[in-house]
Amino acid sequence: MRVSWERISQYAAYLGYRAFESSLKLLPLGCVFAFGKLCGWIAYYVLSSYRNLAQRNIGHAFGKEKTQAQVQRLSKQAFVTLGANLLSSIKLATMSERKLYKHVKFDGEEHVKECVRQGQGCIYLIAHLGAWEILAHMSQVSPEIKRATLYRPLSNPYLNAHILRRRERTGLKAFDRKDGFAGPMNHLRQGGTIGILIDQHAGDRGHWCPFFGRLASTSSLAPLMAERTGATMLPLSIMTVGHARWKMHIGKAFEPSKGDSIATTTAELNLLMEAIIRQSPKDWFWVHNRWKTTTPKFLLTKYRRGYSLPHGMSENDLKPFKILIRSPNPLGDACMSVPAVRAIKRGRPDAEVTILCPENLMPFWQSEQDVDHVLPRHPSASNRLIGKKIREQGPFDVAILFPNSIRSAIEATKGNIPHIVSYPAKWRNRMIHQLIPPRNASSGPRPHHVTHYLKIAETIGADLSDQTIFDPPPVMPKPTTGRIAISAGADYGPSKCWPTDRFIAAARHINERHPDAHFVLIGTKSEKEIGKQIASELGKDCEDMTGRTNLKELMDELLRCTLLITNDTGSMHLAAHLGVPTVAIFGSTEPTWTGPLGKGHEILRHHVPCSPCFLRNCAMDFSCMKKITPLEVAGAVDDIFSRLA
Repeated sequence: MRVSWERISQYAAYLGYRAFESSLKLLPLGCVFAFGKLCGWIAYYVLSSYRNLAQRNIGHAFGKEKTQAQVQRLSKQAFVTLGANLLSSIKLATMSERKLYKHVKFDGEEHVKECVRQGQGCIYLIAHLGAWEILAHMSQVSPEIKRATLYRPLSNPYLNAHILRRRERTGLKAFDRKDGFAGPMNHLRQGGTIGILIDQHAGDRGHWCPFFGRLASTSSLAPLMAERTGATMLPLSIMTVGHARWKMHIGKAFEPSKGDSIATTTAELNLLMEAIIRQSPKDWFWVHNRWKTTTPKFLLTKYRRGYSLPHGMSENDLKPFKILIRSPNPLGDACMSVPAVRAIKRGRPDAEVTILCPENLMPFWQSEQDVDHVLPRHPSASNRLIGKKIREQGPFDVAILFPNSIRSAIEATKGNIPHIVSYPAKWRNRMIHQLIPPRNASSGPRPHHVTHYLKIAETIGADLSDQTIFDPPPVMPKPTTGRIAISAGADYGPSKCWPTDRFIAAARHINERHPDAHFVLIGTKSEKEIGKQIASELGKDCEDMTGRTNLKELMDELLRCTLLITNDTGSMHLAAHLGVPTVAIFGSTEPTWTGPLGKGHEILRHHVPCSPCFLRNCAMDFSCMKKITPLEVAGAVDDIFSRLA
């Protein structure tokens, strides 16, 4: 008969545990407690990932109530207390009840006895607090009641069987969660008691409710079973009150308000647990990831059970779920990412969005109402410096990276962000915790580039059915009639640029049809010569602002204009974002991929066999652009004017 190496290793671990247990059995409980404190102290310095998790959790719980020094002090105390209680629990399991009761003070037995008198079952509401093994020795409190607990089997079958045998010897019946809840509910209906841990992360099965003011997935099992069985819910806590000394307290019955839903009751129970933990925070299990960022969907808009708040609490009272979004570097891409940013912001009621972007894009993101903070990034700043700025602005719960660069991943990593989301890219996948599946090339025609960012939002749980994510900013100045902006350049390269002489000819055709037309030339400093040439030809009807505006001034200028005549540029996307109609001229690029978003735009494009080529310089005869005539552009302007009239 073949025995797997897994079974051998499991049995070896079991023998090791039994040997360790036997050695502790020989020592006085006080010595075990002291040794456990030492082990916890060592673990605090050695297990850095758990130390960081504990400090992050304590920061989540207490926020501004505690300084960083106080957070560190409490996390160390929690490690020391946890070590003492864990080792003591092993020792306590080997002790007789008579000896154990010398170290434990019981309080609140009358609440259990009241349930016995009324013939009701009891659900003990339990947190990971203090020495849990004592909970298996409660026969002194209610010897006449049949006691039970819910448990998840250990992966090691030998250890699991050993612990179950020990529990059963104390009169405690253990119900395996995998077997369903019919057995536990019948037990309650027969007047038994059952302990349920309610302070664990419940994943997709839970209700999102505030815990220390911060939304956390919470199990609704206790109130659900109470409702279906008529059992009474009693909070039970066990706290360390001295050296190898504990106090077990059973609180008065928790009674939900009349008409409360299971979700609301679950939220109220979180408040109850919070109050209990605050009595002895060093006793709680801070190394459990209670506020875990679920994968893949951590936004709650489409979450099947939604979120619930206790009585007297509003969404404004929630502690923020802090999201860092790394903006694309080009202006056009930043504009196309706005719908995704809005969907992410609206994806949960506690979302606080910070945009990390190049300094030149600050005015753009500061104008976006769904953005709470903007963190500028200087182009010469080191990854280390950016990481420091992120840590100072945080701590952040997640980072969403729109660029595919390795640098953006390094910056988020140095910012100590525990959950990083992005598309896969060469050299950086190990730094990404949640990879977004890239588009399958065989899935049909390539969609607009805006879907590249929206797919990230959708994958993490955003609701994209809200079409207001595509709306222009709500408050805009009324444009000046006849004021037309022209963007005749393109940073990408000459292949994107409609010939300058044709812009001049188109402007003259427009001026003949609309004598009150006034042209404003916009563009970067590298396009000043183009602006100078056009301005000299158009004369007094033209204002040359090429290279003379920063981004904020450019946005203000576009909002004063009736429309924009433009190549495929960042200015085109900016105008579309602001709700300014555009006449967009396309040659080497593809408007179905990168065309202006929104309604009211006129797109001019003549398809030729070699387009779209996406080359910076035309390798052929530039026919894609030459086929677009000044009269076509003037006609497109007429169409926009007629719609606006």
